[in-house]
Amino acid sequence: MVKSGNKNDKCGRNIFNFLYFWESIICMMAIKTDDNSLHSMLMDPSRREEGFRMLLKSYGHALYWHIRRIVVGHDDAEDVLQETCIKVLNSISNYRRDGSLATWLYRIATNEALQHLRRQTRIFQHIDSLSDSLAEKLEAEAPLDGTELELLFQKALIALPTRQRIAFNLRYYDELSYEEIASITGKSVQSLKTNYHYATQKIKNYIKEHTK
Repeated sequence: MVKSGNKNDKCGRNIFNFLYFWESIICMMAIKTDDNSLHSMLMDPSRREEGFRMLLKSYGHALYWHIRRIVVGHDDAEDVLQETCIKVLNSISNYRRDGSLATWLYRIATNEALQHLRRQTRIFQHIDSLSDSLAEKLEAEAPLDGTELELLFQKALIALPTRQRIAFNLRYYDELSYEEIASITGKSVQSLKTNYHYATQKIKNYIKEHTK
């Protein structure tokens, strides 16, 4: 949910309506605005709304699906994306340009998604224990034209430990380098490579065990 408060929060509420149109906007945009231009616009109060629109055009779709793969549900993903956008507006001055804007945005989105999952747990309960409820949500929101194998693959992903699933998704779906994933997750490149290998094996075994 949107939090009330400073001007950035108000800006986030006013501009969030653009999220519902990003797919059509992305199709209209041929050239991706460079990170320096985006950062300059977001830092300039007179151009912040313009910068936010450009940010959504460039990264909104990718961030939505990154979050969706973590929280599974569409409504949950929209809520987390909204919180991510507000967090970006509130902390853009902390972006030091020592890494890409994309990895910085993914890091914020990942942390917000994990926080969303934590709010669904009971005291002393780990987020990995949410796999059953996430699988139920996946079944409820599975597309009608999806194949049984596609659904099984998604269930295999949800069965992975949460952080391993996130790292796998960033590599498999977003096609990020291990260095970029390390920047997002705070894990070492070597551990990410090892975990990707283990995740791949777990997914294969899950599909094999659940294939009729």
